[in-house]
Amino acid sequence: MTNPNIRVETSETEAAAWHARLGARSVSTQTIEEFFAWRSEPANADAYRRVEQVWGAAGRLDRDPAIAKALGEALSRRKSAPQPRRLPRTLIGATIGGAVMAVAVGGALWLQSRTVFTTSVGEQRVVQLADGSNVRLDTDSRIRVRFDGDRRLIELEGGQALFIVAHDADRPFVVQTDSARVTAVGTVFDVRHDGAGVKVTLVSGVVDVSERGTGRAVKRLAAGQQSSLTPQGQVTRVVDVGAETSWADGRIVFRDTPLRDAVAEVNRYLTHKIVLDAAAQEEASVNGVFKTGDRDAFVSTAAEVFGLKASKKADGRVLLFDARNSRGAPGAPGV
Repeated sequence: MTNPNIRVETSETEAAAWHARLGARSVSTQTIEEFFAWRSEPANADAYRRVEQVWGAAGRLDRDPAIAKALGEALSRRKSAPQPRRLPRTLIGATIGGAVMAVAVGGALWLQSRTVFTTSVGEQRVVQLADGSNVRLDTDSRIRVRFDGDRRLIELEGGQALFIVAHDADRPFVVQTDSARVTAVGTVFDVRHDGAGVKVTLVSGVVDVSERGTGRAVKRLAAGQQSSLTPQGQVTRVVDVGAETSWADGRIVFRDTPLRDAVAEVNRYLTHKIVLDAAAQEEASVNGVFKTGDRDAFVSTAAEVFGLKASKKADGRVLLFDARNSRGAPGAPGV
């Protein structure tokens, strides 16, 4: 028969290891799935909650002068201390709780810095949150996470994110931008925040969407609906959810999209942009599926379909132009 004490020690060890893995800058979808499978066992879930509580307590401990002094002394001793001998395997389980606490105290300020998550242009990233929810950030995005006792608040400061929310009826999950507020309990939804406003696309479950501010009308979305919020107001429509969230699979889906808008969308993933100089074709419809960041595939397809030419500029940009337009000639001024 399995000794339950040994199982608890193993769970604690694994929980600490999982917390470290999930704290990495980039976490793969496979890792998230493996974590959920591990946490499905009650003993593992309890162990992980205990590790999270230790880290949460660290945020308070770092403000204790006595703790700060002890930590400083410990770090000073570490510089001159000899290398410790290897611990017997039988002692590892017994000491894991103390090790986690030590790491928690020493890492309190690091933990606070992890409340902000960003991606650079062309980068995507999966973030595992403490409540079991996860967020997939798209290119050039930034979120700020603020959890407390009775709410889970995410500020989407820019970009796009897909939220897979862990159910917790007692703590609503709120995503805010400077102009919109989205409230969910347990659901999957996408929020995009850019110069055109805010778009909320509901994949499954239910969310309430409103313009930010007191007394604003709240719109409840059903799966397959998208709410667009601009200075002109809020408009809701039915959309192709697969196409709207295809970026999470590394794809961009265009369906009767004006060429001008398609170029802008492709450019979101590029450090060296595409410059369109083809006024007559700007409204031409683009249909197709492209890999995010694959500039060459998009440029070559657009050139062939719309009879355009492509020229790479000295600064790394690619000019996509109408050959009949002399301004589009390589080296032409003003481009």
